[in-house]
Amino acid sequence: MYGVREFPLAGSYRVSLSSIRGLLRPFYFTKQLESIVSPTASGQSIQSLQHYATQLRIHSIQGTTEAGSGHPTSCCSAADIVATLFFAVMHYDPANPKDRGNDRFILSKGHAAPLLYAAWAEAGFIKRDDLLNLRKLSSDLEGHPTPRLPFVDMATGSLGQGLCGGVGIALNHKFLDQNDARVYVLMGDGESVEGSVWEAAEIAQHKQLDNLCAIVDINRLGQSDPTLLQHNLKAYQARWKGFGWHTIPVDGHDHSALLEAFQEAANTHDRPTVILAKTLKGKGISFAEDKMNWHGKPLSQEDAQKAIQELSKFLNTEEGPPTIQAPTSHETTPANILPVAPPAYDTQKSVATREAFGEALVHLGEVNPLVVALDADVKNSTFTDKFGQRFPTRFFENFIAEQNMVGAAAGLAACGKIPFAATFACFLTRAYDFIRMSAISQANIKLMGSHAGVSIGEDGPSQMGLEDLAMMSVQPGVTVLYPSDAVCAYHLVQSAASHDGMVYMRTSRPKTPILYGNDDIFHIGGSKVLRQSDQDRLTIVAAGVTLFEALKAYDELAAAGIHVRIVDLYSIVPIDTETLLDCARATSNTFLTVEDHYAHGGLGDAVLSALSGEGIRLHKLAVREIPHSGKSDELLDRYGISARVIVETAKRLV
Repeated sequence: MYGVREFPLAGSYRVSLSSIRGLLRPFYFTKQLESIVSPTASGQSIQSLQHYATQLRIHSIQGTTEAGSGHPTSCCSAADIVATLFFAVMHYDPANPKDRGNDRFILSKGHAAPLLYAAWAEAGFIKRDDLLNLRKLSSDLEGHPTPRLPFVDMATGSLGQGLCGGVGIALNHKFLDQNDARVYVLMGDGESVEGSVWEAAEIAQHKQLDNLCAIVDINRLGQSDPTLLQHNLKAYQARWKGFGWHTIPVDGHDHSALLEAFQEAANTHDRPTVILAKTLKGKGISFAEDKMNWHGKPLSQEDAQKAIQELSKFLNTEEGPPTIQAPTSHETTPANILPVAPPAYDTQKSVATREAFGEALVHLGEVNPLVVALDADVKNSTFTDKFGQRFPTRFFENFIAEQNMVGAAAGLAACGKIPFAATFACFLTRAYDFIRMSAISQANIKLMGSHAGVSIGEDGPSQMGLEDLAMMSVQPGVTVLYPSDAVCAYHLVQSAASHDGMVYMRTSRPKTPILYGNDDIFHIGGSKVLRQSDQDRLTIVAAGVTLFEALKAYDELAAAGIHVRIVDLYSIVPIDTETLLDCARATSNTFLTVEDHYAHGGLGDAVLSALSGEGIRLHKLAVREIPHSGKSDELLDRYGISARVIVETAKRLV
């Protein structure tokens, strides 16, 4: 059942096939023994694959023991799967992991990183001696994989993310690059409980990603307990079948069965395949195999020596380096990227920044074929539907699956595309772990969060993004933009596309007046001083809808003879420290920040952080309680960020 050998051979395979055949039942055993010594498509014999799998186990044990930490037993359960993939199934150039024609491998169970590093060492890309630098500060062979290594497309280790990234890469290969490269995602059985796995499973089936193959390493044991289903392959199979996947249960330690499974997956059309591999955690280590309390524990020097001695009997000292199948030739023509047409907004009209985002995205798509867009069933609110109508093959609907949307965007970015993923700002909180891991990956993804703040009105607090600036700004290397009018939003979309790195743009639901001329210049790290004089006594910093409240307050304060300066801080990260310092010197170091965001971690804190040590006095107006449904103007006033409150506070401060 499930490809398990009924009569496994013991000891060395170096025997005369003809001498053994006579002792065995002719049909069944002849077929089995021929599979052991006959070469695979890559030229490797089953005996060779056993050798390489053993070598991967030994490397994993040695590296984790040397490091004094790691997950050797998790590596050992998947070693046969990885050896079969890397040395008999996958087509790739081991000297050029970034080759666009390569089959892609994602290690979703990132704690088995030593196994991945060992595979690339056996392939010749990593020096074997470097494997002993595992988890050292001086080495990029980290405890979990990151794209500091060229063969890693995205950081993994936070479980449940690899399949979403695999969906993005598979979408790229099938619909954009239209090449023959396949995508393999190795998952742990424990992470199958993660909801993001099933988001990805649903979308992969919907898009008929037959170039995507997931492998679940069902080793039965989690970190603290046995897994939910343990070795119940029938239950796993029923679940994946229910999501429309082609399922192949298999013995994950049987190379012949694995080869047949991967071939069956390659021959399956119009739907993705999952190989459900029954394995034993710690396979090959007699004292740890299929035993609890070995997760995340390196072997002692004594135990490592004992384990390696046990494993060494499966090595073939005459085995040379593996033969690896070259990738299918795939020529790529450099993208012809042209300047984006400038906006043409009527200064007498009001336009929502979310609408300007959608318009700019279409114009960007017309001149940059690398730009793609992803949605989570709100495209008619974020206006990405315009891009989808104009470029249907470059638009990917994820339905209500924000985790998969962000993960797939990271996969598309790993293939050189520039993905824009948009939804309501509040719903990005559901995908925050994916955002965090994308930041670790330094993924070139662009996120747009619309419907920010209490200004959305009657929908109430569940729909109001009031924490998004904080959660985006805290991630290192993430650019955070907050345009106030349509012209600024339009230009910043182009800036986001040109910027190498992750960008978050916050947009608003209400229509707002046009502040700027269509030919005004905006750049990442900039700001605009909209009102100023030599008599200014206070700097008011705002962005988005509160900028318009600040401008209303300016007029009322001016009428009262109180001079204030107004700054549009459209770039939150990086921040325009130079302009803020100029304002501080001009206005007696006194600041008032106004934001449609919770008080902690937003625009006010960004200004405070930028000017720390400068002796400034700063007062923050922000939303300080869970809001209520109501009209937009009512809510701005109720929660202390309206023109009325700005005027009262400014008078008190000066």
